[in-house]
Amino acid sequence: MFYSTTRIRLKARRPATPAYKVWYQRSMSLIARYGLLVLFFAGWQIASSAGWMNAAVIPPLDKIFTALWNGITQGALLGDITISLQRAGLAFFAAIVVGIPLGLFMGQIRPLEQALDPILQLFRQTSALALYPIFILLLGLGETSKVFVIFWAALFPILLSTISGVKEVDSKLLEMAKTFGAGRLTLFYRVIVPASVPSIFVGLRLSATTALLLLIAAEMIGANQGIGFRVINAQYNFQIPMMFAAIFLLAFAGLLANAILVFLQRRLCRWNTRDH
Repeated sequence: MFYSTTRIRLKARRPATPAYKVWYQRSMSLIARYGLLVLFFAGWQIASSAGWMNAAVIPPLDKIFTALWNGITQGALLGDITISLQRAGLAFFAAIVVGIPLGLFMGQIRPLEQALDPILQLFRQTSALALYPIFILLLGLGETSKVFVIFWAALFPILLSTISGVKEVDSKLLEMAKTFGAGRLTLFYRVIVPASVPSIFVGLRLSATTALLLLIAAEMIGANQGIGFRVINAQYNFQIPMMFAAIFLLAFAGLLANAILVFLQRRLCRWNTRDH
């Protein structure tokens, strides 16, 4: 008791870290994390403005962000952003609705996994872009085929990560739950599903990236609206700053989607001490 009280008093007397040291540590952390990226963009701006690179092909960043700002404020890009988010969001949501439940059941029911795994591996190894012409023949050149090809590509990361998460649940947790009298349904909802959540979020993040990649490819074929259409249309009309602006817009969308999923993962998996 005396030892514990002494430790508490010693901790209370420990001097606080000076403010300048805290500021220095945070600054070094930011430099280590973003310093190379800042140097890259600074080099791009200087090289393009000074004529070291062909500014007609790779324009300076100030012209790119001016084109981005004008496109958003004048409304030229707002419609493209809206339709692209609708396509990618609908496909991603459908992949979640199909992939997570199917993955949970396939991870639990071994005969079902063995029966479906060969065909899943076959389709997973086949590029969704290679199948896109087939989807167009079956579903037409409208919105359905575009959404479906994004859904198709986004499904497999979620499905396979969910299956992997279920199969990697610690057997000791299962044995302990059974010892305390947990039935199959309780075991599934209270042990297997929570233990699979970190792996599921890995699949969600991969799927979100895949959805954005396929979105661009789908919008470059037979579309008259969307960010992917804006990229290819700006290239055809040699509007290079607008082309780069649309590309940066896609990058920002990908970073935002990943940040939201990381935030949700940390909120839902506070018990998981691994880095996300």
